[in-house]
Amino acid sequence: MKRIALLPEGTVSHEAIKYLLGDMPCEFLFFKHISDVFQAVDKGKADFSVIPIENTIDGSVSLHMDWLVHEVDIQMQAEWVYPSIQNLIGHRSEFINDRGELDLSRVVKMISHPVALPQCKEFIQASTPQADLESAGSTAEAVEIVKHNPDKGWTALGTRLAAFNHGLDILASKVTDHDNNFTRFVLIGHQPIHLPRIPDGERTSILVTLPRDFPGALHQVLSAFAWRRLNLSRIESRPTKKQLGNYYFYIEILESLHSVLLPAAFAEIEALGCHVRILGSYPSYKYVEAAIEPIVKEQ
Repeated sequence: MKRIALLPEGTVSHEAIKYLLGDMPCEFLFFKHISDVFQAVDKGKADFSVIPIENTIDGSVSLHMDWLVHEVDIQMQAEWVYPSIQNLIGHRSEFINDRGELDLSRVVKMISHPVALPQCKEFIQASTPQADLESAGSTAEAVEIVKHNPDKGWTALGTRLAAFNHGLDILASKVTDHDNNFTRFVLIGHQPIHLPRIPDGERTSILVTLPRDFPGALHQVLSAFAWRRLNLSRIESRPTKKQLGNYYFYIEILESLHSVLLPAAFAEIEALGCHVRILGSYPSYKYVEAAIEPIVKEQ
């Protein structure tokens, strides 16, 4: 049975990996900090780690990308997309008025992860403008805090899974401002994983470090892919942390490393004096609309 490290139980990471694996048996190891999630594989505690790397609203998760590049040497083995859906969670009985109706004007405090709170700004302003906002280490931690503080008018923004796990009520469903709020996850580990579903494509992630004082180097790097008709889905510059103004380029190619064209492109790039580091060549899975309810009921 595979051991999989991830952020706390009931977070979007938890829902996302359950969605990806389906009925595949595995052991989940929950950690409060993303650094521990990364290090779990390095220290032999887990076979794989679940890492969110990109969000529709907030873009690249820079901290996690830097961990992949600077702190660990672990290959990406799969990637998939999952919706980041937040719900207003609490003890329903605290918010029922004399007419037996749900009254959100009784909300005193709203707790969640500092990324989740601004993603629900429109809902907060329209439905609970009086509420004090408070940050927690994760959405799951916020739900747990509310669970242990009844009769105070406290609520949390979190997942249906977290509400189910802690026996709380969904006061308002899908309160995220944007319906297209998706998070992209990667599964990292030292060995490939065989998943019980057919991938929607293949992707290869690399880092390219350019030689110093080489005018037009980036243009030539991109040309190596362009004339071979290799499709790039993402290119992002990040500091090497060695010298001010020194950057590497994170590039994603919609092609498997087993392709004839891709190794040839890498050879051409290295002939320019660039350094190419392969972060992984892995299957890619699109999100297929499916109810989250079954995921919750499995608990």
